[in-house]
Amino acid sequence: MDNGLKCWKCGASLADYTLPLRRLEECRACTAELHVCRMCEFYDTSKAKHCREPIADEVKDKTHANFCDYFRPTPDAWQPEQLSAADQARAQLEALFGKQ
Repeated sequence: MDNGLKCWKCGASLADYTLPLRRLEECRACTAELHVCRMCEFYDTSKAKHCREPIADEVKDKTHANFCDYFRPTPDAWQPEQLSAADQARAQLEALFGKQ
């Protein structure tokens, strides 16, 4: 069943991943951790602590696995326009060939 999720880092499909995502779940294409703020529907850089969930504890590193109980993965996490051209190319290569 397609959950519509894509890796926040490389954009690889996470359609075959079982929800809820485990805390240490990684993208098979680029090995990015997936239970991270950048992958959450509450992630919002315009808000304090970059989180729209008002009672969630602050997480300093938004790209590493955390224990947040409010985590909800979003299909909108992949934002290729936020990456430089070099980062986009690297992410596409990692998704295609796997991280070395």
